[in-house]
Amino acid sequence: MADNSLPRGLNARRMFLQALGFSSLSAALAIAQEGELKEPVFRVAKNPEGAAAGIAVPLDSHPLDPALKIAQDTLVNIQRDVVDYTTLIVKRERVNGKLGVHEFMEAKVRNRKIVDGKLTAPLSVYLKFVKPDSAKGREAIWVEGKNNNKMRAHEGGPTGGFLPTVWLDPNGILAMRGQLHPISDIGIENLVLKLLERGARERKHAECEVEFKPGAKINGRVCTVLQVRHPVPRPHFEFHIAQIFIDDETKLPVRYAAYHWPTDAADKLGPVLEEYTYLDIKLNPGLTDADFDPENPNYKF
Repeated sequence: MADNSLPRGLNARRMFLQALGFSSLSAALAIAQEGELKEPVFRVAKNPEGAAAGIAVPLDSHPLDPALKIAQDTLVNIQRDVVDYTTLIVKRERVNGKLGVHEFMEAKVRNRKIVDGKLTAPLSVYLKFVKPDSAKGREAIWVEGKNNNKMRAHEGGPTGGFLPTVWLDPNGILAMRGQLHPISDIGIENLVLKLLERGARERKHAECEVEFKPGAKINGRVCTVLQVRHPVPRPHFEFHIAQIFIDDETKLPVRYAAYHWPTDAADKLGPVLEEYTYLDIKLNPGLTDADFDPENPNYKF
């Protein structure tokens, strides 16, 4: 469906990075100090020069090349060092022209592992809504290639106790209702893969400005922001500005946000298209098959 609430061009609404999208059971959990649930605090440091410290860019290269090199190195590190993780995620998406509320989710993710060309560990995901109240308690489990590749899910909120647990096609109408992305696209590794995929397409076009902004913070954690900007709307561009926050300590991308071209000159970013933030990431906690089993007694399937 076309988005009539924004300027022409939003129809290409599959964003710069699709990987941080989730299923209809998606949400996010941002726990601030003293355990309160609220939107995370983002601060981007000013960096007029927009230079990436320590990265030399050849004169004949594309502005995206330093970012793609970082993404390639990050992917290698993730595939080598990250087996699984738990995280708290905040999500907000514009669907059919309407910007939704922040959704909060607890997530467990076990990365896909391939050895000698064979899948030894499928991508596995567990999601649980914490906020808003209309969805609180909603859960979903999906394991790549298992259960006919369907996800197990049950509703939350006031009606959750009256509705049955169901098996859903992650790409089906019910699972994708009100969502931009299926559950199979979740995860930091998928984020990086989509960054590389999208970046390869972006290199075909010259109207691209790339900045690295050090000293940004997400709830107190120091990050460097990679910002990609298209100054002029074109049919082949899907956003005005995209920002990827890279945690300075873990070197992982922990936030992605995309914005449409603004209609107000005072609005430097533009209307939010989609944003996803991974908070309180705990790497390699040793998740087991039970963490992705609907029969787990700690779950309410």
